[in-house]
Amino acid sequence: MRSRKLTVVIGVVVLAAVAAVLVASVGSAAPQRRSAESTKFFLIPKFIGIPVFTLNGVGAKAAGKQLGISVTYNGPTEASAAKQVPFIDTAVRQGYNGIIISANDPNAVAPALRRAKARGLKVVSYDADVAKDARTVYVSPPDTQSIGSGQVEWVGSQIGYKGEIAILSATTTAANQNAWIAVMKSTLKKAKYKNMKLVKIAYGNDNDTKSAVETQALLQAYPNLKGIIAPTSVGLPAAARVLQQAGKCKTIALTGLATPNSMRAYTKKGCGKKFGLWNEVDFGYLAVYVAKAVMDGKLTGAAGQSITAGRLGKRTVGKDGVMPMGPPLVFTPQNIDKYRF
Repeated sequence: MRSRKLTVVIGVVVLAAVAAVLVASVGSAAPQRRSAESTKFFLIPKFIGIPVFTLNGVGAKAAGKQLGISVTYNGPTEASAAKQVPFIDTAVRQGYNGIIISANDPNAVAPALRRAKARGLKVVSYDADVAKDARTVYVSPPDTQSIGSGQVEWVGSQIGYKGEIAILSATTTAANQNAWIAVMKSTLKKAKYKNMKLVKIAYGNDNDTKSAVETQALLQAYPNLKGIIAPTSVGLPAAARVLQQAGKCKTIALTGLATPNSMRAYTKKGCGKKFGLWNEVDFGYLAVYVAKAVMDGKLTGAAGQSITAGRLGKRTVGKDGVMPMGPPLVFTPQNIDKYRF
């Protein structure tokens, strides 16, 4: 009888010991699981496969590394708002903490972004804005006024502020393009530009082939054309290629926005002798710092709020939750080799 009781006691002791080990192992495993869970941001450009957005991704990942954040860079292969929506939905399903997006259409992607916000994701737009209620902060290119008026000045200075000009834009729904074009139109009304006439706004849909075709159409439709403004990193080199092939670089001035790497050969040969942009690596870098600040509750989109964005230093939110990058860079044959991006 005593032997049987002893056996029971020993069994209870063993079970208690096993239970203690299991509790200890579960307790120690839980913090390990939490520490393995990293903050994740999903960067969705207008589309992938061109240098501008690839550089955004490089900068975003560099910022993510500094902040201990995992950054996924992915998006559609063409400039389509409808094709951006599945990437937004993927970010929600896969448990991302935030979405950073350059929108092909500010309103078409808004419902999906609102759903993401309702699920707790933080949304920051960059490069091209979305509807204001679908994001917290918009990290914008240099202010719209300086970019729009700057391009008019860049082409005007090359044609003696006289003659017909055309604009080769991206898509009809791109918010940044439309904002710049609105400024260009108002700038052309100033006395300095009274002898310059805007004859056409063409749309290359951020597609190289389409942009080239539209440029060729401009040359055929407007034989007296003196200048082209292409505020799109796809359209500008496409237009330069067409002008070069047509032998029109000396008679038609070209300006716009593109990376120096994509325009270097053309610019040195006189096609696109003055154009601009901003540092696209810094663009993605800043967007991640802003998204992290939004996630941490340091930015709510209120004007006057500031953060220190790593190597970029202090950046401040302006009206309507917009945080501009800073002044644009201007590239010419004389300085283009100083820039490698």
